[in-house]
Amino acid sequence: MTSPIIHHVSVINRDVQRSFEFYHKLLGMELLLKTVNQDDMEMYHLFYGDTTGRPGTEFSVFEMKSGPTKAYGTNSLERTIFAVPSEESLVFWEKRLREHDVFNCEIEDYNGSKILRFEDYDGVLLGLTPVKKQDIYFPREAADIPKEHAILGIDSVHCRVRYAKASVRAFEKMFDVQEISQFEDNGYQVTVLGREDALFGQTLHLYEDRTRNLEEMGVGAIQHIALNARDYSELLAVEEQIINKNFRYSGIKNREFFQSLYYREPNNLLIEVATEQTDFQKVDMDTADFAAIPLYLPPFLETRRSFIESKL
Repeated sequence: MTSPIIHHVSVINRDVQRSFEFYHKLLGMELLLKTVNQDDMEMYHLFYGDTTGRPGTEFSVFEMKSGPTKAYGTNSLERTIFAVPSEESLVFWEKRLREHDVFNCEIEDYNGSKILRFEDYDGVLLGLTPVKKQDIYFPREAADIPKEHAILGIDSVHCRVRYAKASVRAFEKMFDVQEISQFEDNGYQVTVLGREDALFGQTLHLYEDRTRNLEEMGVGAIQHIALNARDYSELLAVEEQIINKNFRYSGIKNREFFQSLYYREPNNLLIEVATEQTDFQKVDMDTADFAAIPLYLPPFLETRRSFIESKL
């Protein structure tokens, strides 16, 4: 049975309406939930994914109206790559992005495959690549995006770090992944971690970069990635390793739909670990008008709805 390595990715945008236009209407991803950041209730939190909302397809956006723009650098979660059905899909998406004036790098060769790198309106680094592993897919159908080219889920996350071996060792020991290849991309050595049974053939790519300054977090950055724990007992096993390694971490949190924890790995990347066993139920909604989409609040915040809505 396939299981994701990457549970979800969370990024920071400046304007929630513009994010909705980009990820739902332009990229065609399903809007799963319109809610708030449970740690900062004045901040919108949007969840996207396939039509089931299953781990491995989830991509979330925090709205940060004020504050700095990210400063590009190393020790960063740099780029999210989505899986699409084929190389022909890349041709479709290159044309679509160009027609919508979205910056992209055109289709390139990458590690024996093809990649189309691009950015959202806030400079979040993204990409598309043909899916590595045939599976069962549940993409959203849209009138202007044929199903044979629709985004399927998350293929990989590209990270830029000063000391790749330290991150490689930690990920291998904690998440049952192995080094599957090394190659050079634009002058940087890249180590790829994966697992044979991973959903979509998901991978983590670690670029070693000791020359750039450290990334400064802000709008346009990946705030964190969540790696997958199959169940709560596996989450507890990861927690034990984190404690034994003396990594900084949050303790286990109840996120309503899943249980998770956050920690800093050896190159200071912020990693969440989230249970694959979720209580999420996709709610059908009309997404033609963002303002008309109801705001979901977990039960413990429902009594504060009026206050929260007044602050958004």
